[in-house]
Amino acid sequence: MQYRVNRLAQELKQEISFIIAREVKDPRVGFATITDVRVSPDLRHARIYFSILGSAEQQKETLAALQRATGFIRRQIGSRIKLRHTPELIFSFDEAFEYGLKMDGLIAEVSQELGNVPIENDENNPESAKEGSVI
Repeated sequence: MQYRVNRLAQELKQEISFIIAREVKDPRVGFATITDVRVSPDLRHARIYFSILGSAEQQKETLAALQRATGFIRRQIGSRIKLRHTPELIFSFDEAFEYGLKMDGLIAEVSQELGNVPIENDENNPESAKEGSVI
């Protein structure tokens, strides 16, 4: 059963991405990218995660536009994918991309503070092994 859920999630991701890019006429949607789709085991609900580069205000506007277009998107999905019941679509903002950018910034800041200080006793780095030790 899990195979069917995953297969439907991938199909929904592909179709919803196409619908948003080509058929939704709301300019607030902009360049929203579908990052993940999670479907419930009974195939009745689908949570669609999207990301967008921009301010928090643009993200809220995009979420509102997608929620407003949910009926249209669901109707298009129903005509393209043959299912007994078209899943209810729930849009959520994916914060993973912003989290990744934040972590990159923190890593860059720490490495800048440390400069080129070699890390001692690193088991994975053969150059930092002490003389006479077995690698």
